[in-house]
Amino acid sequence: MSTPPTIDPTKIHEVLAHKHGRPLISCCWDPQDRYVCFGAENSSAAGYDDLLYRLSLAPAEGAAAAVPVLGSHDSWVWALAIAPDGETLVTGGYDGRVSWYPLAHPEPRASRTLHAHDGWVRAVRVSPDGRAVASCGNDRLARVWNMADGSEVARLTGHESHVYNIAWHPDGSAVVSCDLKGVIKEWDVATGACRRDVATAAQLWAYDKQFRADIGGARAMAFRSDGSQLAIGGITKVTNAFAGIGQPLVVVLDWASGEPKLIESKNSGNGVTWGLAWHPAGFWIGLAGGGGGGWIRFFKPDAAEDFHALKLPANGRAMAVAPDATRIAVGLADGTLRIYALHA
Repeated sequence: MSTPPTIDPTKIHEVLAHKHGRPLISCCWDPQDRYVCFGAENSSAAGYDDLLYRLSLAPAEGAAAAVPVLGSHDSWVWALAIAPDGETLVTGGYDGRVSWYPLAHPEPRASRTLHAHDGWVRAVRVSPDGRAVASCGNDRLARVWNMADGSEVARLTGHESHVYNIAWHPDGSAVVSCDLKGVIKEWDVATGACRRDVATAAQLWAYDKQFRADIGGARAMAFRSDGSQLAIGGITKVTNAFAGIGQPLVVVLDWASGEPKLIESKNSGNGVTWGLAWHPAGFWIGLAGGGGGGWIRFFKPDAAEDFHALKLPANGRAMAVAPDATRIAVGLADGTLRIYALHA
């Protein structure tokens, strides 16, 4: 048995680059470490008939191979999640649909599709035990579905603006959601009741009087593995809502008290925090992208700023961590999926 590599974010380096050709907007990593799936800003006018792809990490021909995932979405696929056993991929799109796919099928095709939300499906997440799927969207709802048959388990109502993101508590007993204005709610999945308003991350929302537009929301959300912290990423200090000009921000909440800690980035430039993940070696990973380019950032749970950062070759839009936590996949606005190792 080989010795696991020593994790050291300061040694991060690229190990694979797959060029797709259209900007990437979502990605997720198969828990069995066979594939990375990604969604792109595809259109038939640009010569692309498919919206979603499965990239093999061990292709037979020795080069990265991407297989189209044939589905029922007719618009960009923003939300991806894979069941813990690696058998099923679940997707959510701008078209309001949530779909199920057999991930390892030679030609994966949707086995079930629901009209889940009126408007954009912002996020989908599979429960830790793999028995349920949570989704949220622009209809101010979060919903929980039975993984096996697609029936509705709970409808979570109470947000007053678009619900931007959702996450399962690591023990599986609760779902947490965050909306456009940074309102964070904890839900009892069994009853559908709101247990508490955890906090309001007001720094992640602004109203631009010039353009009369709201901008904000949880663009990324992740729990620490022990459930003691919840990290939420987005945009702050917005100066132009129309152009999305602001600075990336991460708000880390103490889960018990709801007390927030703000983590800003050194030399971040303009952009949004699009991805967050807890690493078992004891640090947070964040992906930022926008006018300041793209960055992968690393920060300790008790710190006020990152301790290391890698400048990406383009705006970062989506991030996923490998099941063994030795690599990170990043979807970039230049149409490239890049994989980075976290060790020498």
